[in-house]
Amino acid sequence: MKILVIEDNESVASMIEMFFAKENIAGVFVTDGLEGYQRAMQEEWDCLIIDWMLPNMDGVTICRKIRQENKSVPIIMLTAKDSESDQVLGLEMGADDYVTKPFSPLALMARIKAVTRRYHPIKDQKTETDIIETTHFKINKNTREVFLDGTPITNLTPKEFDLLLHFVQYPRQVFSREQLLEKVWGYQFYGDDRTVDVHIKRLRNKIDNENQSFFQTVWGVGYKFEEGSKAQT
Repeated sequence: MKILVIEDNESVASMIEMFFAKENIAGVFVTDGLEGYQRAMQEEWDCLIIDWMLPNMDGVTICRKIRQENKSVPIIMLTAKDSESDQVLGLEMGADDYVTKPFSPLALMARIKAVTRRYHPIKDQKTETDIIETTHFKINKNTREVFLDGTPITNLTPKEFDLLLHFVQYPRQVFSREQLLEKVWGYQFYGDDRTVDVHIKRLRNKIDNENQSFFQTVWGVGYKFEEGSKAQT
């Protein structure tokens, strides 16, 4: 992954640089806003991390100008401003996410993985593999639409969709909570792995019915997805 960081705070940049080295990310660091904008436009990047307050060109202007040029690249705004109006402004100018200082490098890494993953379907050429069909499900990976027996499921959160998509692609395969956190959340998770249990419970509430249970608990191991399993009573 190749990421451009436009940040004039030396301590913040150094912290990000050390974490990038740990994650094997190729980071390029620029302290000047105008130079950062020029490099963002001239080269291809997997993600841009842009500070709000910068010399010669502020981060919001950089973001706005990049979007005006229709450059499709994930952008994370990095700033000490934490008011709701500031967040809205950054997002309206085209930022994909917003991280407020001070922040944890783990939290920043999670945001990076999340925004870059959302952009991949936009870049990739559409193929037949974009549509996954099973006995009960039809899932469009590009439009993130889910149909269960022909009926659209419209109330899934982004992470619930990601989790369902993963299971549908690997039917009957058992995954531990740690594996799911790594494969679905997309980064090394250092928190409570019960977050998987919560998401599985929510998916069961939204998808299972009195006759069908798609997510099976494998005691002592984790979970698996299996169509044709009767609902547990």
